[in-house]
Amino acid sequence: MQLLIVSISVLLFNIPFGYWRTGVKRFSLQWILAIHLPVPFVILLRLYSDIGFALYTYPVLVTAYFLGQLIGTKIYNRRLETSLQPVSSCFVMDTYRRIKS
Repeated sequence: MQLLIVSISVLLFNIPFGYWRTGVKRFSLQWILAIHLPVPFVILLRLYSDIGFALYTYPVLVTAYFLGQLIGTKIYNRRLETSLQPVSSCFVMDTYRRIKS
């Protein structure tokens, strides 16, 4: 049960970072940060949830990590295609503007 909660948290946490990564130039500092900044969060979740670093947890959490990044990319691309408002690389602000209007 702990692994499921942690993997869902990792997936949800990575959506804004995937969104950010898609909106910036590839291999730039921002792009690298969008990929690597969530890693300490994942490590802290592993430590505080007591799932540890057992081998069976890696495929689940790596899949959740990349799915979150992929979902963020899909949301960004969909907003580029359908949004009448300008799209930035900040998921939170774009969502706020979309809700507000």
